[in-house]
Amino acid sequence: MSPDTIFSISNLTAMFMWALMILLPNWKVTQKLIDLKLVPIILSLMYLIYISISILNGGGMDFSSLTSVMELFTKENSVLAGWIHYLAFDLLIGMWILNENKTLGIHHGIIVPCLLGTLMLGPVGFLVFLLVKTIKRK
Repeated sequence: MSPDTIFSISNLTAMFMWALMILLPNWKVTQKLIDLKLVPIILSLMYLIYISISILNGGGMDFSSLTSVMELFTKENSVLAGWIHYLAFDLLIGMWILNENKTLGIHHGIIVPCLLGTLMLGPVGFLVFLLVKTIKRK
């Protein structure tokens, strides 16, 4: 498959899981997918393939300077691997938020902005959830 096809598949796969987590968080299928971490596992395998391809094609992993990292992100397979990396880890944080909320009991309407923040801005959604969690515990 082409990198463009893998990009589309990885986006659709992640968005499907995000939709379940936002719209149907208590559905048994959603809960099972969260418990198994199935979608992040699939994305991680895709990442492994594309980061391996990138390394085998001479894309050394030099993270020692901003210039080196910028050079890395000029190669299609490296950019694809990086994007899948973001998708997988942001999704894992979203799943963690939902799991944490099982004990906190925060209304899902308040959790949704945390999930959307994590989907769109990763660490920002995580920080917002930590703030909400702190407020809830006080």
